[in-house]
Amino acid sequence: MSRFRPYSPSERDPSTSPRPIKNSLDQVLRALGSPPVDKLTLLHEEWAKIVGEAIASVTQIGALVDGRLSVAVPDGGWASQLRWMEADLVRKIEAFLGPGVVLGFEVRVRPH
Repeated sequence: MSRFRPYSPSERDPSTSPRPIKNSLDQVLRALGSPPVDKLTLLHEEWAKIVGEAIASVTQIGALVDGRLSVAVPDGGWASQLRWMEADLVRKIEAFLGPGVVLGFEVRVRPH
């Protein structure tokens, strides 16, 4: 006689049931001070549309922690320009993603 019996879905423990990975990613991102994954994805996918092609072509966005977006630029001239435009760019991002996602930039010079 076999001691095994067929598994019944009604016996599944809800705490161990599969959950969408997005939920887990959102929990991890929140713990790291970052917005939900869908906002991050949209920011990366639509960066050129949000800030314009000219800025997007010379910038590379990175981490977003506690509302501060890391932005790499190729030289000091672009770093100064982005710092000068920061408030306007944050408003554009806010119009696209909603308030409180990006509050400011951490601009770093990293030659390509």
